[in-house]
Amino acid sequence: MFRTRVLGAAFGLVAGIATLATAVGASAEALKIGVTPGPHGQILEKVKPLAAKEGLDLTVLEFSDYVIPNQALSQGDLNANSFQHQPYLDNQVKDRGYELVSVAKTVIFPMGVYSKKVKSLDELPDGAKVSIPNDPTNGGRALLLLQAKGLLKVKESAGLKASPLDISENPKKLQILELDAAQLPRSLDDVTVAVINTNFAMESGLDPNKDAIAREASESPYANVIAVRKADQDKPWVATLVKVYQSDEVKQFILDRFKGAVVPAW
Repeated sequence: MFRTRVLGAAFGLVAGIATLATAVGASAEALKIGVTPGPHGQILEKVKPLAAKEGLDLTVLEFSDYVIPNQALSQGDLNANSFQHQPYLDNQVKDRGYELVSVAKTVIFPMGVYSKKVKSLDELPDGAKVSIPNDPTNGGRALLLLQAKGLLKVKESAGLKASPLDISENPKKLQILELDAAQLPRSLDDVTVAVINTNFAMESGLDPNKDAIAREASESPYANVIAVRKADQDKPWVATLVKVYQSDEVKQFILDRFKGAVVPAW
């Protein structure tokens, strides 16, 4: 009888704890946030426990490309995403009709030029193969970086969406190869140089501060953003998420962890 009473009491205690935990968990707002691997994911993992203190239960989901996170957000499989800069989001909204908006700036990833074959852009031979991202905004960004380094010129009318067809001067007759952004680090064995987004460079083990032979200026229009569905932009959880992300604690984490390879944009 005594053993039965003890077991019954223990069961009641466990059940009570479980009920309390369920109640606490139910009070938190569960959100799914899409990111790309590397810095975006690492920053959101830092944000996650801070958000929990503010009543947000974040699940961080990683995607290996730039296409699916917006599709998933538009379809309601995500509540928000944090992986893209504003020009890319603008282009996706225009081309695909997504009802998505940015609600906060996050970080800037200065784009870099990498090579296994030359140590300086001055060594770039005529006819060199140069790989760049194949999406309109990042491809244009890469061409503008090459222009800033004096390697080619693009038509001014092309703006931020310049493509290889907009190259007006190419004195070295560079061969521009457009590849999926995530595949650019792998192309280094086959090209002379590759222009790579910082998140994919870091994910592949490259150090932007040490390995890039040229980098974009930090004063850039390519600030990354948190995106949500337009219908959600005024919901309280959005303001809370932005407040936590743009906190001093997260800013200091970015500065300490990435040492200039990733720069806070707020």
